[in-house]
Amino acid sequence: MPYDVLLIVAAYLLGSLSTAILTCRLMGLPDPRGVGSGNPGATNVLRAGGKKAAIITLAGDLIKGALPVALTLALGRGQATAALVGFAAFLGHLYPLYFGFKGGKGVATALGAIFGLNPLAGAAVAGTWLGMALVSRISSLSALTAFLCAPAYLYLLAHSTPASLIMAFMSALIFWRHRRNIRNLAAGSEPRIGGKARADSTE
Repeated sequence: MPYDVLLIVAAYLLGSLSTAILTCRLMGLPDPRGVGSGNPGATNVLRAGGKKAAIITLAGDLIKGALPVALTLALGRGQATAALVGFAAFLGHLYPLYFGFKGGKGVATALGAIFGLNPLAGAAVAGTWLGMALVSRISSLSALTAFLCAPAYLYLLAHSTPASLIMAFMSALIFWRHRRNIRNLAAGSEPRIGGKARADSTE
């Protein structure tokens, strides 16, 4: 048990590394918290710094979700512990220790955790996001659709009830973090991928 706690704490600390902020600092770009929607995530970095910075941000957020989960499974700790480790990395992204506990939405980090738990489930979630993005061109709607389905994908493909339940809680938090986006979607004012974000969009 103490070993599992160590893995969970380490995952939270890793998740607390804001890839968006660090990437923008290293590339000499504006702090993503002060431009566009103000959200330190790949979508806002795309608007603030372009495709290269956004790809680096997305990759970093995926890795910090997938790596601790994959390591936990490699150490033989089981799906339930691995899911808790993924949840810790996700919480680190949402509430980062190093950045005043003010982080992003957690979509890419949660997706990385799913890939770590079960690559097929991760591919299903990513495919759902991509399909909705191609149709709607709206990042937030794509994320909400994908994570509405994510717990079911994990249950069907990973055959793990604990992992599916933990993912359901993560999905609920993703919906909570997108509450302004949901209001904008209802009002028809949510920005499209590649477009300019309103100050209240937070995507």
